[in-house]
Amino acid sequence: MPATVPHLWLAHHLVSKAEKTGRLRLIAKAGLIELTGDDRALIYGALIDVVSRLRGEDSDRYRLIWTRRGRCAFADDASAG
Repeated sequence: MPATVPHLWLAHHLVSKAEKTGRLRLIAKAGLIELTGDDRALIYGALIDVVSRLRGEDSDRYRLIWTRRGRCAFADDASAG
């Protein structure tokens, strides 16, 4: 930790940790951990495939499909809970 601004370092660290925790919750919520048996190599490979698709020619199409799917899932969760 830098001695000059420990409070800034701590604030950044806590935000980063909260963001990471939120992202991990999304992976679990999507069912990826359960479906893969928590196989880190499989999960990592799947995420690499997503990145590849988002960099490809059909990236706009994938973004649209996945955004719609995610919004619907969030809406379903909100109405169920």
